[in-house]
Amino acid sequence: MVQMISHGFISAALFSCVGVLYDRVHSRMIGDYGGVANTMPWFAFFMVFFAMANSGLPGTSGFVGEFMVIVASFQAKPWIAATAAITLILGAAYTLWMVKRVMFGEATHAHVKALTDINGREALVLGGFAAATLLVGIWPAPLIHLMDASIATVVEQLLRVKA
Repeated sequence: MVQMISHGFISAALFSCVGVLYDRVHSRMIGDYGGVANTMPWFAFFMVFFAMANSGLPGTSGFVGEFMVIVASFQAKPWIAATAAITLILGAAYTLWMVKRVMFGEATHAHVKALTDINGREALVLGGFAAATLLVGIWPAPLIHLMDASIATVVEQLLRVKA
């Protein structure tokens, strides 16, 4: 459950980041970018933060959710945990590759050189997602406590069906 909520924050934030870039450049092709951090430093901060959260950076909700999934999977079936860990590594590698190609390097395209950084509305939205991602990553206890009763009910039902 924590992973689903975390995924909602991080995925929505990453889609918002894509929307910010698309609104300015009108392209979703990775090759049309490069060096965005040179012209949009605040945007680059948020994009890299959400990419790292998506990769399971400790201190973010992505880490908490993924850690809980891996630990629970390992207790049930170690081979499922190993498979999940491999997919997490592959996902992180792709995310970091994408960030490197879009955000860093020299801005070679004229449309990237002409970009302007995020405005107040965009900063507010991305800041809200960042705050939620950090809050759940640093202090997940209130969220976990909120879900305890419903998760216990689901576990009981699953155990009855299995028996």
